[in-house]
Amino acid sequence: MTERPKLPIQAFDYDLPDHCIAYTPATQRADSKLLVWDQTLLAESTYAHIAEFIPEKSTLLFNNSKVIAARILFEKNKNETSTNRTNENSIIEIFCLEPSAKYSPVAIAMQATQKVEWICLVGGAKKWKAGLLEKKLILHEQPMTVYAKKIKALDGQFLIAFSWEGPFHFSEIIEQIGNIPLPPYIQRAATAEDKDRYQTTYALEEGSVAAPTAGLHFNEAIFTSLASKKIDCQFLTLHVGAGTFLPVKTENIEEHSMHAEFFEVPTTLIEFLLQKEFEKEKIGNNQKPAPIIAVGTTTLRTMESIYWLGVKIIQLKKTASAEQLAAMDLKLLQWDAYELNHLNISNTAALKALLDWMECKKISNLITTTQLMIVPGYNFQLCNGLITNFHQPKSTLLLIIAAITGDQWKSIYQHAIDNQYRFLSYGDGSLFWIH
Repeated sequence: MTERPKLPIQAFDYDLPDHCIAYTPATQRADSKLLVWDQTLLAESTYAHIAEFIPEKSTLLFNNSKVIAARILFEKNKNETSTNRTNENSIIEIFCLEPSAKYSPVAIAMQATQKVEWICLVGGAKKWKAGLLEKKLILHEQPMTVYAKKIKALDGQFLIAFSWEGPFHFSEIIEQIGNIPLPPYIQRAATAEDKDRYQTTYALEEGSVAAPTAGLHFNEAIFTSLASKKIDCQFLTLHVGAGTFLPVKTENIEEHSMHAEFFEVPTTLIEFLLQKEFEKEKIGNNQKPAPIIAVGTTTLRTMESIYWLGVKIIQLKKTASAEQLAAMDLKLLQWDAYELNHLNISNTAALKALLDWMECKKISNLITTTQLMIVPGYNFQLCNGLITNFHQPKSTLLLIIAAITGDQWKSIYQHAIDNQYRFLSYGDGSLFWIH
């Protein structure tokens, strides 16, 4: 058990020149540059050759969350718009962040028919005094209208009710009327190219409002090269929220409020990880176990959260009955990893405890939220490597890099800037080995 970190966020600032930011994707996914680090800078290459830097029989874990067209533009009712105002001034932008508790998790909201509620950001909220916003569309050759109603304000955000007629799912509605939500620093309208490239090739589960960007570089040729080395590819789901773009605004890391994100992990993956732990125990001291590598910070946070949820269950068993434990709404809070007593709790024990808890609840998929904040001083449990992009100054994502590399992140990032690496969502990336 350790104390909450009290590091000043100013220590994780750096100068990011505008010309280093990638505002458009590389010509081909695998063309993006790759920097490889293992306690020192080892190599520079491209993603097309990433399999060359990963040992045989390793495991790569991917986040298969799919970005939804979360940015919806409504035009105000003409009766509310003065005739001397421009059309631009009558536009209300609604950015869907996450479904309300009534429609959670995301899968339920996406399958909703006729009505659903989302927590949203609203651009031009002051212009939307009252009443319904309308947007007409044609879905499956059927003309229809989607309505948006502002229910209440929620500390800078709003609870919005969407409604429509017909047996259509919200996933179908938003696909037709929404736009891909590019990161806020990309000040341009989304294009047809963005619809394809701001999405991983293996995206499956709808729910993210930002792409798990480390996976944007992977194409079919890369997966073929990984398979040729018997590298196992496994998938989990974490729905990326808009909070991933928010910089830390407090002076001290301890004071930052980490956003919660939904994730889903099947029993089969937890069983797979447990089997890997059994294999490690059988390996002699002269052999290294095949590493487990997270593709993206979202995957890393999910993987590490799995361990800490197992620890949490073990700790709760000391005071709660089996019935109370089975009825519990298990989630990982921001500082659980720093405050839970996990001494002598192995990966094996934590994974077993989690599987037993899921069996008691008779669930085959772990669906919950994590606020895990990984900062310098964090002890990694399940992952041996991270594939990721280059991140914004003073961001929680950069803190993860610092947790892996220590102060070396500064020289790594300066090297990337000096050598024309492209930064942020559409940019180049790196492979970091965790020790």
